[in-house]
Amino acid sequence: MEIEQALHVARALVLADLTSGDIAGPDVVSLLEDSVTHRRWWAEQWPEGVTFVAGLVAQDVQDSLLERYGRWPLCPVCADTDEGGPHALVVEPEMGPDPHWVCGETGTTVAAVGRLPAVK
Repeated sequence: MEIEQALHVARALVLADLTSGDIAGPDVVSLLEDSVTHRRWWAEQWPEGVTFVAGLVAQDVQDSLLERYGRWPLCPVCADTDEGGPHALVVEPEMGPDPHWVCGETGTTVAAVGRLPAVK
């Protein structure tokens, strides 16, 4: 996959997840655009890693949101339990193709990046 195509796919997938959580406002989309710009440079330096871009963009946005707004996306698997409080999903594999959102506590796969269910 060429770099620009991978970046467009990554942007669309992460935007879909942000939209499913109803947090895709202009400031958050700007964080997404910043990540895509950074990952463009990264992929140009390491073209073999282009298949990792979607997961990396998801992690970048997640990290940026944590710094500015809080945890995202919250784990729906553990949402009804009182143990440990709310926590965010993690992207697995951390650096690999076919990234998924996974509960870090239980190991349960919730959705592929780009396929988070709408928040109720």
